[in-house]
Amino acid sequence: MLAPTSAPLILTLSLDEAAQAHFDALRQRYFPPERNYLRAHVTLFHHLPGPEASAIADHLTHVTTTTPQLPLQVTGLRFLGRGVAYDLHNPELPRLHQQLQAAWAGLLTPQDQQKLKPHITVQNKVDPAEARALHQKLTEEFAPFQATGTGLTLWAYKGGPWEKLHQFPFGA
Repeated sequence: MLAPTSAPLILTLSLDEAAQAHFDALRQRYFPPERNYLRAHVTLFHHLPGPEASAIADHLTHVTTTTPQLPLQVTGLRFLGRGVAYDLHNPELPRLHQQLQAAWAGLLTPQDQQKLKPHITVQNKVDPAEARALHQKLTEEFAPFQATGTGLTLWAYKGGPWEKLHQFPFGA
């Protein structure tokens, strides 16, 4: 399906259009402009091996065709020390992540072997005081809301910007 690449692969959860637009707007507003060259995203795996792109894509095609869309609860904010993120909750998402971890056990970096803590970062790499102030502001304004995980997206990491390789919609 996909050609092997020397670039590391990143796997993200795709969001419904309304949620994507909402988080993109927050990221545009609060992320340092010189570092903001990505849309808002939910990273599931940070560094899958590019030479395994075809096998990874084949497995993702199989998994996503039998996975329904995932209702996500946006439950609150997380202070990252030098940034701010929105926490997400869905009981099926960690199970899906664990299944993928088991399938790719020999391919994973230590970071990708960890338990999933799904979130969307809207600010990062700023002074801690600036991050703390934004966390407080957004927490005061926060009301839980819902989003939908619509599939998975595989990216090639190109030393900064990401190249979209393939979209895997749930239930397709």
